[in-house]
Amino acid sequence: MKPREVALHELVQQWLEKASADLDAAEQLCTQSGRFREIVAFHSQQAAEKSLKALLVRHQIEFPKTHDIAKLLDRLASVDAALAEDLREAEALTPFGVEARYPSDAAEILPGGEVELVQIAVRARSRVLASLRDYLAG
Repeated sequence: MKPREVALHELVQQWLEKASADLDAAEQLCTQSGRFREIVAFHSQQAAEKSLKALLVRHQIEFPKTHDIAKLLDRLASVDAALAEDLREAEALTPFGVEARYPSDAAEILPGGEVELVQIAVRARSRVLASLRDYLAG
């Protein structure tokens, strides 16, 4: 690989590592009897967002500083419309990227809802990793 390709590959891996850490945190906190429901939601959103950003970096698609998963998916659709459509369920995580961090703006999460949010993040990450499998192996 040329130096630029190596740097790009490393950046993709860094995004994926950050996404993995967020997903690990969400899964760990999800076991704490609902006490950390909003924090689980935040880390689930972050895991999906960072996974998508890894995929965009891999395709060299610029993206704005945003927590809006729909906007990221719209960018992805320019190179892989089917995958972007397959990942649309992750849009449900968007409200938890920022709003959940502030008391007056927090999106409500019903008891047990945090489990579904983690599952959405897991599915999004799995789809992204499957899409990147050959790239990461190279």
